[in-house]
Amino acid sequence: MQVSERKVAEVGAEATPVRRLRADQARRIADVLRHQIHAGAFDDVLPSEQELVAEYDASRNTVRDALALLKDEGLIDRVPKVGTRVARRKYDHGLDALLGLQETLKGHGTVRNEVRAAMHITAPPAVARKLGLNPGERVVYIERLRYLADLPLSLDLTYLAPDIGTEVLGHDLETNDIFVLIEQISGGPLGSADLALEAVTADAHTAATLEAPEGSALLMLERLTRLDDGRPVDLEYIRMRGDRITMRGSLNRSTSEWKVI
Repeated sequence: MQVSERKVAEVGAEATPVRRLRADQARRIADVLRHQIHAGAFDDVLPSEQELVAEYDASRNTVRDALALLKDEGLIDRVPKVGTRVARRKYDHGLDALLGLQETLKGHGTVRNEVRAAMHITAPPAVARKLGLNPGERVVYIERLRYLADLPLSLDLTYLAPDIGTEVLGHDLETNDIFVLIEQISGGPLGSADLALEAVTADAHTAATLEAPEGSALLMLERLTRLDDGRPVDLEYIRMRGDRITMRGSLNRSTSEWKVI
C-alpha cells in the first residue's frame, strides 16, 4: 500500500492540511538531487541519509525512495559502509549558443565522427522548403554517429544547401564540426538557428547504433541553421542519448506586460 506523509500548506492566514503521497515527495527530492549531480554539486559522494532527511524535512523512507529512483536511472551507486556515490554524470549541451558538438564538449575529451553516409540526394519536399530550395533540387546528405572518446552520444542526419554541401564533402568529416566547415567555406559566421526539441524513445535499430537500451529516452533535436545574412544552409535531425546529455540554456523575459486579475 502506498504510504503517505502529511504536510501543511498555508493559504493566507489559514492552515489547510494537505495529504501528499510518499512517492510524490520522493520524486520532488530526486529532481533536486538529480540536477545537483549534473551540475557537479557533489564531488563523488552524496550527503548521508541523515543529512538529506534534515535538508528536505522528509522521512528516512522517503529519502531512500528518492535515492532508489536515482539508482534506477544509473546516476548513483549505493555502497555499504561507504555511502551513496555518483556513478555517472551527463554532459551539458547549451541551448543559448550556436555551437557544434566539438565546440560544446571542449575540455571533456575528443569528439570523433563515424561517417555513415555522405552523398548528393534529391531533397524531400519538406527539406527543400526549409532550405529555401525549389522542388526536386539536390542537397548534400550527411549521416554521422558522433562519439566522445568511445562513448556514442548522438546520431546526426544533416541536409546541406547544395553549394555549401558540395564543398563540405571535400573536407575531413571525421574530426571536424560541420558548423566550422560552413564558416570556412562561406567566409563568414553563422547567424541564427531555429530549433525544436522533444523526447522520443529509441527504436531497436537506433538503440543498437547508440549502444543504448531499446525504448530508452532520446532527445530529438530539429535545427535549421542560417548564415549571418539569413540564408538557411543546414537542416539537422539529431538524436542524442538522454542518459548522457542535458540541454541547458538561459532565458530572459522580454516583456513585462502582465497583470493580476
